[in-house]
Amino acid sequence: MIHKTTFRTRYGETDQMGIIYHPNYYIYFELGRTEFLREAGGMSYKEMEGLGLMLPIIETRCKYKIPAKYDDELIVITKVKDITVARISFAYKLVRAEDDTILAEGETTSAFTDKEGKPINLKKKYPEIYDKLLSLKQKE
Repeated sequence: MIHKTTFRTRYGETDQMGIIYHPNYYIYFELGRTEFLREAGGMSYKEMEGLGLMLPIIETRCKYKIPAKYDDELIVITKVKDITVARISFAYKLVRAEDDTILAEGETTSAFTDKEGKPINLKKKYPEIYDKLLSLKQKE
């Protein structure tokens, strides 16, 4: 299953060259991931954290293709790339809405941990959340 989140870039996200400063792409990926979980997964990060389930990022990757610029309307296309009992990986495409040009592609991997950062087996501790996330991966 994929999820699309649309937003407009802001002036404060640009660098001296008038393009979106590269670390902001990870913020856009986070926006896509957060909305994916809220809408497709049926549970917000805040609700997960309230249960004691944390998803710290343990790996990231971004391939920049074409720069985004101030006031571009962008779409983050998010999907679950892989899930195990210990971690989840998301894949992203950042697309300019005006012409469907792919500006960047990336991935993030998060571990499933408790509030102290200790790894947990999601399937054992929260089987309903694991099953829901797994079902989103299978709907590709």
